[in-house]
Amino acid sequence: MITVALAKGALLKDSVERFAHAGLDFSAVLEEDNRQLMVPSACGSARALLVRNGDVPVYVAYGQAQLGIVGYDVLREHQMPVAQLLDLEFGGCRLALAVKENSGYKSAADLPPHCRVASKFTHCARAFFNNLDIPVELVHLTGSVELGPITGIAEAIVDLVATGRTLQENGLVAIEDLFQSTARLVGNPLSLRLDQGSLHTIVEAMRQPQSSK
Repeated sequence: MITVALAKGALLKDSVERFAHAGLDFSAVLEEDNRQLMVPSACGSARALLVRNGDVPVYVAYGQAQLGIVGYDVLREHQMPVAQLLDLEFGGCRLALAVKENSGYKSAADLPPHCRVASKFTHCARAFFNNLDIPVELVHLTGSVELGPITGIAEAIVDLVATGRTLQENGLVAIEDLFQSTARLVGNPLSLRLDQGSLHTIVEAMRQPQSSK
């Protein structure tokens, strides 16, 4: 039986639709009264694990799921050994450096040396600042990082930005992008090597352009 890892939250609906395009019906996970974390497909040939976004590559890397859909931001941050198969081109956002609107900073180079930067994505942030040779102190937060500059715990933040509304409502502005992120189909490398064709069929079906709604 094929097992896929689906991320709860913003990517879930589109993920279910893309797997449906490949013949796997996991629509039961979208039902309001669903409390199951392991949900069989309608035809019974596959099952879905409903997990947190950051856990998708973990289940895939350890082989508990052969396929999964996860944001590119998570793949960059956690660096799990999974095969990146497709850019599914939904769930678009960007990882950005943001500061208070009245700070006067226009780019990362304007930040004072050794200032504090708050982020959930500390590995990505570290790589970004190291590449620019800018010394900063990273503060790892797991909740609303926008509070960092507001409370003074940090001079800036590195966080995901979609519409920018949350930044605006909290008096912040993005001044530099680290990278763009979209949903990616990932696979377990060993499962793909041993595949007798079923996984390949799913991947190829998901590769096909989606018909307009």
